[in-house]
Amino acid sequence: MVDTIGNPASWFVQAIRRRSRYLKEGAAELGGATAAPIELRDLKVTDLKIALRKGYDDFTALRTDVMFIVLVYPIVGFVLTLFVVNREMLPLLFPLIAGFALVGPVAAIGLYEMSRKRERDGKADWRDAFDVIRSPSFVPIAVLGLYLAALFLAWMITAFTLYGVTLGPEPPLSALGFLNDVFTTGRGWTMLVAGVAIGAAFAVVVLAISLVSFPMLIDRHVGIPKAVVTSVQIARKNPVVVAVWGLIVVALLGLGVLTLFVGMIIALPVLGHATWHLYRRAVV
Repeated sequence: MVDTIGNPASWFVQAIRRRSRYLKEGAAELGGATAAPIELRDLKVTDLKIALRKGYDDFTALRTDVMFIVLVYPIVGFVLTLFVVNREMLPLLFPLIAGFALVGPVAAIGLYEMSRKRERDGKADWRDAFDVIRSPSFVPIAVLGLYLAALFLAWMITAFTLYGVTLGPEPPLSALGFLNDVFTTGRGWTMLVAGVAIGAAFAVVVLAISLVSFPMLIDRHVGIPKAVVTSVQIARKNPVVVAVWGLIVVALLGLGVLTLFVGMIIALPVLGHATWHLYRRAVV
């Protein structure tokens, strides 16, 4: 249907029709539109180096740091300030920071698309990041993103419950007092060790199901089940390499946190772009 310029009512009807078409096409993408087999490659640690190098190249060429400075960094600063000044929420500050890795693959959707466009056309810009929204792939991506959000919520509830049975249920009197309780009491160490172990379990699950699933949904009409299964297969086939990749992600995000989140402006975009190239290395 050709778009025309008319009264507000006709414009609204046309917009609804366009959105309905996107939703219909997106719903068809949930189960996948192709049954073609997916061929996997064996990964080596050198593939991680190549993916990171190409990711950094995309980062410097596309200047995605600007996107994170303008869009992400102010939000992160506001949320952290809110947690610090509210002592009831203080015990959830570290779980919130650690749990960001659980939803990081969703935050990097636009970066995958930019790397894909640059790989295909030789050029791309920040506006290409929003092309995913107008693609039928957006529906399965959004649905898979909701699953990760549910895991993130489960992690936060678990962390809050763990605090309640160790140092809680009363909120800490201050940030310094809370840190003192964590590192100088037996209950604090119990919470710390159990929290790290449980958080690692959540991270392993998310890493396995999202390793290449989001880039694959952008690149191919495979649907959520095949994308997730393929991601898990890659993790099972290359456990050592995938574990190293997970450690690299944790290390870079950790450096970003230790630099008062300034390092996130570089770490997040580089990891996002590199994930696209890791997908290219893993899937024929």
